[in-house]
Amino acid sequence: MDVVAQHEELSLEKRMNTEKERYIPALGYHWLTGLYDPVVRLTTRESAFKPALVAQADIHPGERVLDLACGTGTLTILAKQAQPAAEIHGVDGDANILKIAAQKATAEGLDIKLQQGLANALPYADVHFDRVMSSLFFHHLTRETKSAAFVELHRVLIPGGELHVADWGRASDPLMRAAFLGIQLLDGFTTTADNVNGLLPTLIQKAGFEDVCETQRFSTIFGTMSLYRARKPR
Repeated sequence: MDVVAQHEELSLEKRMNTEKERYIPALGYHWLTGLYDPVVRLTTRESAFKPALVAQADIHPGERVLDLACGTGTLTILAKQAQPAAEIHGVDGDANILKIAAQKATAEGLDIKLQQGLANALPYADVHFDRVMSSLFFHHLTRETKSAAFVELHRVLIPGGELHVADWGRASDPLMRAAFLGIQLLDGFTTTADNVNGLLPTLIQKAGFEDVCETQRFSTIFGTMSLYRARKPR
């Protein structure tokens, strides 16, 4: 290996290690992970927006689908139940929360492939997935890491593959904007600003996606939940 290649490899390893050091688990602390499901269920209208995201993805038999930052696997399980003949994968950076996801999948009798990995360094080959879904994840990331993650998703999708995202979006009215202050106080103003300013579609488009659009909105006690759709060019 030449000096330049070795330097690049070490730099990549350093960046990945730095991201691991900064990794924040669900709800901010590992000891709160067990409360994740009831908190999300009670505060985000999960029973409405996650089925809507799965329906939007329109998963077909035989397709390979990734749930990015799958957490406890709620969306992953919904996707498998909606299309049992698809190959459903879930990836998350938190090994503890993946154990919960595995237990839930086993309890439902579902074959779901779970793996630990980071959004900006996904452990998958190029052009590997037909669909990627993600929910309530990108508002945790800095703009730099958001952009890197969207580039990674573009890499792992097949040409014509689709990206489907549910996350906090631009507030639909002043009440929803005021409600979102609770999320910003919990998760940070820097990481959540892109969401509430409506910049996620722009960042997705800059990563190489086309036909980027917001498809639905849901009003919640913590602000506006938006669904987005994008496609990798053929």
